[in-house]
Amino acid sequence: MPGFARMGAPPSNRGRYVAVVGPGDAPEGGELADEAESVGRALAERGAVVVCGGLGGVMAAACRGVAAGGGTSVGLLPGTDRAAANPSVTIALPTGLGEARNACVVAAADVVVAIGGGYGTLSEIALALRAGMPVVGLRTWTVDWGAGGGSFHRAASAGDAVNLALALAEAPR
Repeated sequence: MPGFARMGAPPSNRGRYVAVVGPGDAPEGGELADEAESVGRALAERGAVVVCGGLGGVMAAACRGVAAGGGTSVGLLPGTDRAAANPSVTIALPTGLGEARNACVVAAADVVVAIGGGYGTLSEIALALRAGMPVVGLRTWTVDWGAGGGSFHRAASAGDAVNLALALAEAPR
C-alpha cells in the first residue's frame, strides 16, 4: 500500500491500547497539556497505541506526545469530517456520534487514563468503570465509589500514570 513506507509499520491489533481522555479546551502549554503530552510520549515509547477523541486540548497534547515518541494514535472523532482531527493524530476515524463517541473511545481501549476533565471526561470514566475497565486518574475527578466492576487508581505524575496504566492493561480482569 503506498504511503506505509513513510508512515512506518501499521499499528498492531495486539498489544496495549490506552485511552487518554480529558478536556478538549485545556490550553496548550498549560499543566494538563504538558502532562498529557508526557503521558502520550511515554506510552508510545513503551509500545502502546493511544486512543482518544481526536480533537484539541488534552487529546491534541497526548497525540503530540505520541508523535514525538514514534507511536500510533487513533482519534475517534465526534463528527463526520476527518479533517477535524488535531494535526498529530495518526489515524482519524469520524464516527458521526457526537458525545456518544465517548463510549467508542472507552470500548477501544484496555485501560483509560483520565487527565483533568469536565463532564465528558467524567462520562468516559463512568463508562469504563461500568464496563469493568481500570481507570487511572491524573488531576481528574475524585472517584471513590465501588460501582461497576472497574477500578479507579490515582496517579501522582505522568510517569506514575503510564506505569499504572500499562500494568493494569496487562493484568487479567
